Amino acid sequence: MTENRPGNANNARQISKVLRALGDPAIAEHSQRFFKTGKGEYGYGDKFLGIRVPVLRKHLKAWQNLPLEQVATLLKSRFHEERLLALLLLVRQFSRGDDDQKTAVYNLYLNHARYINNWDLVDSSAHLILGPYLERRDRQLLYELSDSENFWERRMAIMATLHFIKQGEFEDTLKIAARLLRDDEDLIHKAVGWMLREVGKRKPVVEKAFLKAHYSQMPRTMLRYAIEKFPDEERKAYLEGQV
Repeated sequence: MTENRPGNANNARQISKVLRALGDPAIAEHSQRFFKTGKGEYGYGDKFLGIRVPVLRKHLKAWQNLPLEQVATLLKSRFHEERLLALLLLVRQFSRGDDDQKTAVYNLYLNHARYINNWDLVDSSAHLILGPYLERRDRQLLYELSDSENFWERRMAIMATLHFIKQGEFEDTLKIAARLLRDDEDLIHKAVGWMLREVGKRKPVVEKAFLKAHYSQMPRTMLRYAIEKFPDEERKAYLEGQV
């Protein structure tokens, strides 16, 4: 049916029809396990269609001008891939938009943050929307997110700083990392350690100064992620508390 061709899908309902036709039950079942959707797990209750990310990206150009209110409808979907597609569309519209469009995307993102509820959704968008938007603005929002009761918002806070890291700015990453040292969530430990490692790739002395001050307080996973690229002997010394 021609109505299900990507080029003819110009609203959220039509796009949903296309995506549901692309779904693969075997992939969906694997994704349910991979993204920890069981009771008591971080992705509990999430639903998958079974569509690989490259397939979603293949359709971005055809749907890149989807009105923001329609993108918002997709972002509220119960299906993970529809929410991911919405975020990829927001990233594309943000990167190509003028100042007004960037502001509209940024506001939509924050107003729908409760739907950005898995690590891949955060990691594919926070540093490409929040980070760039706040680059020349007050960044207090990130500190507020880092104190959120919602751990996906806390992950947004640290992941957004990847944009600053790529610009050679490390201050916000280090401050937010320090605020998250005692976080209870393993997915926050991983994100903080990852961002510290990204700092170290660009300025090892900065990462090591932070580690010297804090490594004894860091959760094991956070520390392991942060020192993953260190030489074996140096990594061992950190893990054994002999630095």
